[in-house]
Amino acid sequence: MLETKLAVVTNLSLKRSNPDVNALDKLTDLVADDLKACNTLIIDRMQSPVELIPQLAGYIIAAGGKRLRPVLTLASARLCGYEGTRHQALAACVEFIHTATLLHDDVVDESDLRRGLASANAVFGNKASVLVGDFLFSRSFQLMVEDGSLEVLRILSHASAVIAEGEVLQLTTSNDTGTSEQAYLDVIRAKTAELFAAACQIGAVVASRPAVEGDALFAYGLNLGIAFQLVDDVLDYSALQARLGKTVGDDFREGKITLPVILAYRRGSDEDRAFWHRTVEEMEQGDGDLDRAIAMMNQLGTLRDTVERARHYGAIARDSLGIFPDGPEKRALLDVIDFVIDREF
Repeated sequence: MLETKLAVVTNLSLKRSNPDVNALDKLTDLVADDLKACNTLIIDRMQSPVELIPQLAGYIIAAGGKRLRPVLTLASARLCGYEGTRHQALAACVEFIHTATLLHDDVVDESDLRRGLASANAVFGNKASVLVGDFLFSRSFQLMVEDGSLEVLRILSHASAVIAEGEVLQLTTSNDTGTSEQAYLDVIRAKTAELFAAACQIGAVVASRPAVEGDALFAYGLNLGIAFQLVDDVLDYSALQARLGKTVGDDFREGKITLPVILAYRRGSDEDRAFWHRTVEEMEQGDGDLDRAIAMMNQLGTLRDTVERARHYGAIARDSLGIFPDGPEKRALLDVIDFVIDREF
């Protein structure tokens, strides 16, 4: 258990390994003290006398990314002038919800890798991953109850339900080249963007701000989340990812229908559509198929146009913050929009 704690503490360190500070790093620096308290709470609340729970939870949390969602909660509260500490526990709550969904996602998708490392289910097994995901969901609801706000509970419990609906909805579109762009957007709005939106909205709630500000932050988070997922789906086919040593083509290998695939299927020839039927519907994939898929997407401009759609949602997110006065938090939240769209990971 001590090794697990040390691994998580090391990963949650606020030190930067990259001297080039990006927009997310700047936003994180603005809430550094709050994030430190949030990280301490995450480590504390993932503990259990059942040793496998902190081992597995620590494994996936230590392998986590940039903590974007909890940072958004902390920054949104600061944007609204909040000076208390409630947002720290709620940011931990948001991270637990996110981590639980990752554990469940990897089991459903039968994924062996996450961010280039062995997934938790590959290391600990599917049963343990599902059950620890349930544990983290339960911890998140404990934190909600301890906060004492029915409005916070309403927002985050609703988000949890919508995320689950998105997971089920994705099952209906998986391996189906007939999936419409709208159906795809419905999935990513539920699976990804809803938690972004809730994470931002609760910042206004803890600050006791008017509903119009909560609605604005919800819209900011929702559209930022959609843009984030659109870019994620592009990066899965990015040659740059391969040069960075990261896994490419996981979505393709799993037969996921993302916007780059939908557009390629619509724009392609009969021969192209036969390729997509074989590879993502029938799941008959061979050597060179991923390279052919990427080449096809580049030729038809589907990766470029997916990024342009992300810019559209980014512009809506930007407009949503228009009601807030200028300040370091607002400027940093605006800059994060560009980071999300232009990022390389």
